[in-house]
Amino acid sequence: MNEPPQLSREEALTKARVLSQALPYMRRYAGETFVIKYGGHAMGDAELAKLFARDIVLLKQVGINPIIVHGGGPQIGDMLNRLKIKSEFVQGLRVTDHATVEVVEMVLSGTINKQIVTDINGAGGMAVGLSGKDGGLVLATKVRRTVRDPDSNIERILDLGLVGEPKHINPHVLDTFEESDIIPVIAPIGLGPDGETLNINADTVAGAIASAIKAQRLMILTDVAGVMDREGRLIPELTVSESRALIAKGIVSGGMIPKIETCLSAVESGVEGAVVVDGRVPHALLLEIFTKHGAGTLVQPD
Repeated sequence: MNEPPQLSREEALTKARVLSQALPYMRRYAGETFVIKYGGHAMGDAELAKLFARDIVLLKQVGINPIIVHGGGPQIGDMLNRLKIKSEFVQGLRVTDHATVEVVEMVLSGTINKQIVTDINGAGGMAVGLSGKDGGLVLATKVRRTVRDPDSNIERILDLGLVGEPKHINPHVLDTFEESDIIPVIAPIGLGPDGETLNINADTVAGAIASAIKAQRLMILTDVAGVMDREGRLIPELTVSESRALIAKGIVSGGMIPKIETCLSAVESGVEGAVVVDGRVPHALLLEIFTKHGAGTLVQPD
């Protein structure tokens, strides 16, 4: 590992002041578990990826237990294109046949997972990669979606193939890691009822794990600042009822809806708070956890 850079006296005093201001938050969260969904620009940018790894090691060092669930949609798309395997999306979910799910598992559980593990270990941590299939961590069922024909008004069921949603989380697997120095890095692959591999949305897996273990925080890294009001200003905190009202009014819309719904589900299942974090900001996790103003939108119970 590289030696830390030499700081001027002024820089050293600033760093000491920042650490001192973070102390109350370190004491508050020591021993708590944070489930962090890692994806988007934060994972695709090499420099941000290195900073993320260092921040995860720091969280572990100060007594917080981070659990990482990662995505990898762009990387999966790139590999499918290289292999000339066509894929399509229905209601935001990738239709997944047997050929596609093999690529999904290869990319998520292989290339991406091991790179994140390598980054964390290179930053001084001890990370271990696994998927939802390991130890029966994520048992899943196939996702079904219905669409209504605008002419006949008849609903029909869409078969998305090997796309799943969590049915049961085995917390014992994660308890073992919590009692050690190991940081688990989880690929969102689940085990279906007949032993088949199922591709699951990473936000959904992170939310299900956070709910199952009653985590202190669910943190979803994304490529936006958080929930914005009609004037485009960040809303730093929301209650459950306020969040639902913003969805009903159309202020929360598009791709932000499933993220907030994941946050709501986690909070209603016993997670103390769920936050959408701007992963484009360097050290976004540390800003959210150890400062008053945070770096995203926090959803808490009413």
